[in-house]
Amino acid sequence: MTFTPENKQIARLWLQLVSEGKVEAICALTAPTWKMHGGAPNMPEGPDGVRYLFNTFDHIDQQWTVNMIFAEGDYVTVRATNSCMQSSFLGIPAAGKRQVFTSTFIFHIVDGMMMETWRNADDLGRVLQLGAKLVPSEA
Repeated sequence: MTFTPENKQIARLWLQLVSEGKVEAICALTAPTWKMHGGAPNMPEGPDGVRYLFNTFDHIDQQWTVNMIFAEGDYVTVRATNSCMQSSFLGIPAAGKRQVFTSTFIFHIVDGMMMETWRNADDLGRVLQLGAKLVPSEA
């Protein structure tokens, strides 16, 4: 398996473009069959999936910072931290509350195009930052 250094650059660029909200620039790097695992439910494939994902957000001001990056063959793994503000997250009001959380991404990149993305984020930590409470069931 051959390592492609350009794939690390593409993964970094992808997260930078997400931070900047440049949806069409992301779409230009996205294969027609792109899939995201761990994203919004019912996302279509390809650039339409990217547009769909961004349409699930209300206004968001975010910054992704790459903490670690590893690559092997066509796969790039990124551990990143997001600092963001948005009106709500998963139905929890978030206006004026900065959230900081980590996420791990695995990107499958072939010939400069994003083929597939896996996302595993600390969404629980994020909702707790917004004041959500864990309540045990009464079972």
